[in-house]
Amino acid sequence: MQLFAKRGFFETTTEDITEAADVGQGTFFNYFPTKQHVLLVLPEKQLAKVAAAVEEAKSGGSVRTALHRLIHAAAEEPGRTAPLTRSLITALITSDMAREFISARMAQGRKMISELFVIGQQRGEIRRDHEPADLAMNLQRNFWGTMLIWALQSKGDLHAWLDKTFEDFWAAAEDRSEKTKAKRKSEATSV
Repeated sequence: MQLFAKRGFFETTTEDITEAADVGQGTFFNYFPTKQHVLLVLPEKQLAKVAAAVEEAKSGGSVRTALHRLIHAAAEEPGRTAPLTRSLITALITSDMAREFISARMAQGRKMISELFVIGQQRGEIRRDHEPADLAMNLQRNFWGTMLIWALQSKGDLHAWLDKTFEDFWAAAEDRSEKTKAKRKSEATSV
């Protein structure tokens, strides 16, 4: 990722990677049939971050906090630099193999994120008039749309962009019914 951030995905060769990793090209090709296969490690890392967010919520943490942490954690590798984000997105959508793999992992991630919304709906944190799967899809759209626009404009701090995106998303997803407001007010005054 450091090489991709510095040089771009397409400009980085397998020789560059093996030199930086201090391994032979034969060793590289034992693990990765092509340079594009290196990118397939990223979705596995992302799924582990989603699983951690689900566990955080299941352990009693707020869904809002778990989701907020998740979007920032998910941006760590692909968002190191705007050129890296641009080159990763380009590489992922121009390779049929990578696109199919990423699409399947994103669907898996959406299913896991849906669990967060189910928990949030059960607790009264999330509106019940939206399907958890739809909320998960909207979160992914917001995240990747923000990553793309930030990478294209190359302006500002990515995490500030993500905070704004999250606040907008949360404003639409949060349960703001009168019953929930009354319950929250009652809980706050009893503390």
